[in-house]
Amino acid sequence: MTAHQKLAPAITASLAAFSGFGRPTEIVARDGLTYFVNEFWTARQRQSSSLHEISYRACFKAELPRFFIERLTEPGDLVYDPFMGRGTTPLEAALLGRRAAGNDVNPLSAMLVGPRLAPLALDDVRAALATIDLEAEAESDPDLLAFYHPDTLRQIAALRSWLLARADRLTPAERWIRMVALNRLTGHSSGFFSVYTLPPNQAVSVSSQRRINARRGQTPPRRDVAAIILRKTARLLGENISQPAEPAILMTGRASQTPALADASVALCVTSPPFLDVVDYAGDNWLRCWFAGIDPKTVAIDHHRTVAEWTAFVRGTLTEVARVVRPGGHIAFEVGEVRGGKVLLEKHVAEAAQGLPLDLIGVIVNDQAFTKTANCWGVDNNARGTNTNRICLFRRSMI
Repeated sequence: MTAHQKLAPAITASLAAFSGFGRPTEIVARDGLTYFVNEFWTARQRQSSSLHEISYRACFKAELPRFFIERLTEPGDLVYDPFMGRGTTPLEAALLGRRAAGNDVNPLSAMLVGPRLAPLALDDVRAALATIDLEAEAESDPDLLAFYHPDTLRQIAALRSWLLARADRLTPAERWIRMVALNRLTGHSSGFFSVYTLPPNQAVSVSSQRRINARRGQTPPRRDVAAIILRKTARLLGENISQPAEPAILMTGRASQTPALADASVALCVTSPPFLDVVDYAGDNWLRCWFAGIDPKTVAIDHHRTVAEWTAFVRGTLTEVARVVRPGGHIAFEVGEVRGGKVLLEKHVAEAAQGLPLDLIGVIVNDQAFTKTANCWGVDNNARGTNTNRICLFRRSMI
């Protein structure tokens, strides 16, 4: 019996026997780690709840946390993500009848996650939106005319001013409106407030947008802010959504310090940390921060240039996660691919876990249909970005 079979025979057997998409799991021993390579969840789009359709840079699909939630938890268990981003893990946990917890150092995250964990009726959102005067005079930045028609910018500024004035007493419907507006600020279709720009999970600089406008010969068209918010709301609420059994635990702070979570209270942690310095979260979210009244300089998002710095950061996170996960519980720590596959972050996650009460079951490689198994150790398909999900699966020791 191998080491990984001794640690968690049920999940190990499940991974080894998995053939949900017609191919067997390849089990590979490499550099002291055990890899399980297969297509464990689909690469097709829009296979999950419509409530997930809120964009955020470098987020994983809902199928990833679902895979682990369904296999490693029971209804009522607490599922947690210390880097929740747009909230994929806590939202999927709630949809599957689990209790949800999440944390992120960026205050935007809780604004994007909280309302979708307690969805409202469309009529409630419509009624709340009707009470807001979107034609009121409000301060705005004229540079934003690179993105918006003057009439649209006036409506956005009025909505922003109204929300900021009531920030400490927003109703659930008003928090929902803020969440949708944050998601509709920029994008590449008429479903967004802006003229055509880069994808909706990031905002380019004003100078970059002016260059896009010049290159495409475009000027920002007038958009109806209220109508766009209602259309997006209807799409998000495209199915009957039940309310979660218990309120979610949502935190804003460092993943290494989460006092709101009790010792041994979490059954499963599914998360994905910042990958070194690959993503500029603060830069990508500058426009969302402006709308939400957040100074990006005050948000201490981890950004590590060296692997050693990143490994120390992961060590601090895993130390805290080991405190809150119950004995026998699990941690699915997704690291993706960086720097053309030359840096395999899972090796450094394993290093960071040394000496902690965590047993590494193995590394699950969800091999996408467009990436050959033979190339899962380094990208060789003339593509950039994450082509495989690589998840270090730990079991919290019983001692």
